[in-house]
Amino acid sequence: MSNTATLPELEAESQQKTRHQPPYHVVLLNDDDHSYAYVILMLKELFGHPVEKGYQLADEVDKQGRAIVFTGAKEVAELKQEQVHAYGPDPTIKRCQGSMTAELEAAE
Repeated sequence: MSNTATLPELEAESQQKTRHQPPYHVVLLNDDDHSYAYVILMLKELFGHPVEKGYQLADEVDKQGRAIVFTGAKEVAELKQEQVHAYGPDPTIKRCQGSMTAELEAAE
């Protein structure tokens, strides 16, 4: 007599689904205390946008009140938002007291 153990059947393929975190937008909000030059330079330094794209986004913020300047993983979007908030005031506008404001929103 042999001592053979019977094991429960295992699935041929493990059905594991990788869940991806949804992307997030960094949305730059308009104010009257920052110049186009400031916005364009900030977008170039923080997001790597070329001057032409920076101008388009600055114009959108000015005319629409907001513009999506980055879309990506939540952690990266949070970092980019913090960088916008830490960028500092516009040195060309005396009344400017601080950085621009950016908010996060889930990308759909």
